[in-house]
Amino acid sequence: MNMQTIVNYDLFGNIVKEKEKVVNVSSVPQRSPFRYPGGKTWLVPTSRKWFSHCSGCNTLIEPFCGGGITGLTAIFEGYFKKVIFSEIDEDVAVVWKTMLSNDCDWLIAQILTFKPQYEELLKILSKEGKNDRELAFSTLLRNRTCHGGILAKGSGMMKNGENSKGIFSRWYPETLARRIKAIHEMSTKIEFHQADAFSIIRQHIHDSKAAFFIDPPYTVAGHRLYTHFEIDHEGLFDLVSEIKGNYLMTYDCVEEVKDLAHKHFLSYQSIPMQTTHLIKKDELLISNDFSWL
Repeated sequence: MNMQTIVNYDLFGNIVKEKEKVVNVSSVPQRSPFRYPGGKTWLVPTSRKWFSHCSGCNTLIEPFCGGGITGLTAIFEGYFKKVIFSEIDEDVAVVWKTMLSNDCDWLIAQILTFKPQYEELLKILSKEGKNDRELAFSTLLRNRTCHGGILAKGSGMMKNGENSKGIFSRWYPETLARRIKAIHEMSTKIEFHQADAFSIIRQHIHDSKAAFFIDPPYTVAGHRLYTHFEIDHEGLFDLVSEIKGNYLMTYDCVEEVKDLAHKHFLSYQSIPMQTTHLIKKDELLISNDFSWL
């Protein structure tokens, strides 16, 4: 159980009210096969409230999908009829495309038959000329054996692993296979694009029946966590301010972001979270309407 205090601000940064709530993070179903840095599993209990508020919307759009926990939760739990994911990172995108394609069974078979040995890992990761499904399997292996699941260039492999269990301490083949199979079975309700997030937002910006969950690379840590960390933050705020439907955007709680929110007349609230290293910090929620919170 994790006590969270949500602090609300008006457009001028003044605290207007304060709420306390208990979030049982361990109760959140883990639906994504990724260990994704900056993932929003901890936000799912709050996201569910927002989903309910968006009951008039048919489609959820997650333009920076990454591990996709928010969209997966929304579609598995029946909040929307359809979810649209987009991700520009080639390695992450090919995993999504493989899970949703006829190559899904091949990917599951590779996961279940892989021998968790260091030599086998290096053999797969170092192979030249991988096709798409081979790259998908290689990406999942890297994601599960690198520090923090970080796929960005320069990320190193774990040595001690979880509870000193070694490099394969986060390799759970049966669990991964089960999650991937479940995602494939929902493929008629999941639309995936390997595309720039801005282009996906523009395509649906005037659709009042679309809801957007926007979780971009953050201004502070993005360069360390992601390959495609450089984005036009002000341009994103420009776009978001034009969205006709509902939106919920997350950001790091820094003055630069608050200034952008003020400049574009966007409301925000801070919400505390705890990192995997048990460090407590605040993040920002930005939305067109906080009446649901």
